This record gives sequence, C-alpha cells and structure tokens, in this order.
Amino acid sequence: MRYQSTTGLVADQIEELVARIWQIVQCRKEQVWPPTVGLYRAVTLTLVYVRQNLNQAAVGDLFGVSQPTVSRVYRGILPLIGEALCLHVPDLEEAIRGRLVLVDGTDVPTGNRAGHEDNYSGKRRRAGLNIQVAADTEGGLLGISTPLCGSMHDRKAFTESGWEDLLVETSFIGDPAYQGTRAITPRKKPKGGELSAADKKNNKTISSLRSAVERCIAHLKNWKILATGYRGRLAELSNIIRIVTALEFYRLGW
Repeated sequence: MRYQSTTGLVADQIEELVARIWQIVQCRKEQVWPPTVGLYRAVTLTLVYVRQNLNQAAVGDLFGVSQPTVSRVYRGILPLIGEALCLHVPDLEEAIRGRLVLVDGTDVPTGNRAGHEDNYSGKRRRAGLNIQVAADTEGGLLGISTPLCGSMHDRKAFTESGWEDLLVETSFIGDPAYQGTRAITPRKKPKGGELSAADKKNNKTISSLRSAVERCIAHLKNWKILATGYRGRLAELSNIIRIVTALEFYRLGW
C-alpha cells in the first residue's frame, strides 16, 4: 500500500499512532473494534475512510470485511485517534505569535439536511458548515475555527468564532470578505474610477501572499471527508473536523 497517498500518513507515523492507541486501550476493559480486525488494520481502515471518503461498502471490499464491520471499526477507532493526537494541536494564540497570519474561510459540504436549512450557502450554492482557517506565509496550518452554519458570511463567522478578538494584536491578511476587520485586504476599485498604480501593486502583493492559505486549505481538504460531501450524522461533524485537524497537524509534524 502507498501509505502516504492512501491514508495521508507515512508508515512510521501510522506505526507511532497505533502504538499510542494501544497504550490508551490497555487501561480499558472493553475493546471498541471487532476482534476479527487487528488494531493496526483497524487504524489503517479508519485512515483510508477519512482520507478518501469512500462509502463503507467500498472500504469493506478493500479490506475484506463487511460494511457493518467498517462502521464499527470507524466509530471505535476515530475517537481514539483524536485522543492519541490531541497534544499535536497547537494553541492558536501561541501558534500565531510573532507571525504574519493568513485567514480564509471554507466550507465542509454536507448535502441538504432537513431542519438545517441555515447551512445552505447561496455563494457556494450548496449546504455545509463554515470553518475559518489560519495559515502562515509558507502555507502551514496554524488553526481551524469552531464550525458555524454554512450560510454565514466569512466576516460574521470570523467574529462569531472569536477570532476577531484573538487576532486583535496580530497582523493578518484576508480577502475582501474581511473588510471591516483589522485585516489587510485588497483595495476595491472605486465606483466609476480606477485603482492607482500603487494600489494595483499592493493588491498584487496581497494576492500573492494569500495564495499560501489557499494551498493550506487544499492540503487540509485532501482529507476528503471534509471536501467531497460528508454523509454521516450532522451532530458528529464538528468532532470529526476536530479529529481530522489533529491528523493534519500530526501529518505536518507538529
């Protein structure tokens, strides 16, 4: 198996993750994954599921198990992955200190769900949850906000997530959606006029720097459960986003 492209992690990282989970479960009486599936195989199966976002029957075919077994493994192992990697998620206030921060919003598509009409985004033309992403100028992930309803504008989501207060003493760059905050944003063309040469040069510089956060989001969404349509219970999605974020930090070596 080509571990990095299939699971998102290199073989050494998987082995370390399995060892940590083994230490966690030693003090527990009940095994949370089927005994017919070894721990290493259960962890690998779960990583493939969140990395590729295949349906459970397809994952079962890949690993030679049934769809119900895939469901049991995934539900048992994913929380353990979150426990094993919780210390890899940096405190955002510490992570941004002394850095120029890039901020952008993205969505985690969910499909239309009854009773959750406020998750529909007219801008993106699909339903999902809005998350704010912070990156450094090299495209490295610094933090992800609490998920909010998909219909919320990035400007409001930035405030509602608490990031506006958190970044009050930090220099940060955003797209025009963040105008009205302390963000450095491109200057809009005045109505009926043209931007000056200096403004055009400034906008080009900002756009060049902002490409790093777009790369960061693209890498994050290589965990396709966040990119190609979440099919599970909506109440569990916030916790899944948190665990996948920990996996991404672990992949990056935090």
